[in-house]
Amino acid sequence: MSDNLIYKVVFINQNQVYEMYAKRVFQGEMFGFVVIEDFIFGETTSLVVDPYEEKLKTEFANVRRSFIPMHEIVRIDQVERRGTAKIIPLDREAGQSPKVAKFYVPDKP
Repeated sequence: MSDNLIYKVVFINQNQVYEMYAKRVFQGEMFGFVVIEDFIFGETTSLVVDPYEEKLKTEFANVRRSFIPMHEIVRIDQVERRGTAKIIPLDREAGQSPKVAKFYVPDKP
């Protein structure tokens, strides 16, 4: 049963929102990190190619395990089917996406 689970993980990375799918998501041994393993991407035989998914596939091609800081995680969902991996650019001026808002961070003194 657990082999069929699929997780959608949405997190912020370098002023972009990454929406990815994986088979394993858990709290890591390093304090404050979430571990993502066994990434799931679309079929390479498809005629229609999504440039964002291809970018993610290339970026994570040789990655076995990714450690994402907890404060960068926006959402983790258990889903029935894999969707399309996406990259959503953040608004550079406001530092946020119209769909995603970061946690409040107080100003440094």
